[in-house]
Amino acid sequence: MILKLLSLVNFKNHESLKIQFSQHVNCFLGDNGVGKTNLLDAIYYLSFCKSYYNSFEFDNIKYGQNFFILKGSFLNNNVLLEIKGSLQDKHKQFKFNDKKYEKLSDHIGKIPLVIITPLDSSIVLGGGDERRKFINKLLSQLDQEYLNSLIAYNRTLKQRNSLLKDSRTLSLNEDLLLTYDKTLCHLGNIIHLKRKECISLMIDTVQYYYDFIAQKNEHVDIVYKSELNHHAFEELLYKNRQKDKILMFTSSGVHRDDFLFELNKHSLKKSGSQGQQKTFLIALKFAYFDLLKSKLDITPILLLDDIFDKLDAGRVEQIVRILNQNEFGQIFITDTSFIRIDSIMDKVDSSCKYFMFNKEGLYEETLKK
Repeated sequence: MILKLLSLVNFKNHESLKIQFSQHVNCFLGDNGVGKTNLLDAIYYLSFCKSYYNSFEFDNIKYGQNFFILKGSFLNNNVLLEIKGSLQDKHKQFKFNDKKYEKLSDHIGKIPLVIITPLDSSIVLGGGDERRKFINKLLSQLDQEYLNSLIAYNRTLKQRNSLLKDSRTLSLNEDLLLTYDKTLCHLGNIIHLKRKECISLMIDTVQYYYDFIAQKNEHVDIVYKSELNHHAFEELLYKNRQKDKILMFTSSGVHRDDFLFELNKHSLKKSGSQGQQKTFLIALKFAYFDLLKSKLDITPILLLDDIFDKLDAGRVEQIVRILNQNEFGQIFITDTSFIRIDSIMDKVDSSCKYFMFNKEGLYEETLKK
């Protein structure tokens, strides 16, 4: 998958911009605050129909404006794909080759993409919801059935919780509760099985990349923690029904799953150093990339947001070797240091296009062979 042309209007700090990219490596360079990461986010938005960095949609609109427009021209196996996304008056719209989506979820997986950013530290250091979100994004690009099941599960869960809450003042509709339970069980079992399969497919590749980057003999693991590993979902819902009525929410299910990251049988979150945690996250994302590529038979776009900062020279060298020895396709990189990125690109066996941004958001471009 190649992004040939990106154009945007009123997206974050960019008023109007149109950029043509190299099909190999593209580097956005400049001081903090000039809009480098915002360009990565625009590319991410065209893939996922939302921002990686802002959960509140209107934060993506340039200050003082009431809309934004994003357009991307992609090339996949010599087939041109035109993607347009916009937000205006609380209305979000996406078009694929000028055809409007009825459901935005239908777009997920059309433009496979992996992003690595300092914000990924929340996957290790945050709560289980952060790790579920990561796995959900991965599987949503891979498997439309998973995405549809997840959407339906969350909708049914919300309905069940609302029914439980209403039971405090109204008599509980037991038949309706049973209907929700059956739906949750069916969808939850699909989600649980696909998450389990995903972890088993990834773990060896995570270990490979971790070993390569760290150059140490350390064992990493991902432990899928789910109540459904040991109990039938139907049994859990039945056993916890009275507790759920008191709590007024559903206390069991795949919405409470977690994924524990371990290093040498110890918690990476509690015992891992910052270097070990960052190395694990990069290895995890590279494994994510490989899984997408093998299952979809499409090379995803790779976004690297300031990942070389605070990494020692040895680990940077190993990451460059990974980029050279694998067919990663198109890569976008942000960095504040031209000297650092230029020295890294000298070791990358690929052409590179530099985009130098100033405080006004304007840029100059240079092609480096």
